[in-house]
Amino acid sequence: QVQLLESGGGLVQAGGSLRLSCTASGRTFNNYAMAWFRQTPGKEREFVAGITRSGGSTYYADFVKGRSTISRDNAKNTMSLQMNSLKPEDTAVYYCAAVRAFAAPPSTRERYDYWGQGTQVTVSS
Repeated sequence: QVQLLESGGGLVQAGGSLRLSCTASGRTFNNYAMAWFRQTPGKEREFVAGITRSGGSTYYADFVKGRSTISRDNAKNTMSLQMNSLKPEDTAVYYCAAVRAFAAPPSTRERYDYWGQGTQVTVSS
């Protein structure tokens, strides 16, 4: 069992930055590939960025590529998403997710085993 807790969301102006964090419970954090997803009302939850178990490889959706950096610290059971040059269309609830069965993080939400409760990011124009 893994419990995930996101933090770091908030209100920011367009062009600003936010750093989201995800803290995991348990001793087997490095057995899980991790990812960030986001969701807006009426839309499907979509993949934002993912990172392998070791942190050696990262993956990004095209809409955040070049503006965001995902990282993890397995010693501290944490994962982060640094988001820069934020746009109003980045407004969403951001979720962290963990999957054990895959070394690389899948982009499909159905494959994930555990989810956090989400943190709201609002970007004003």
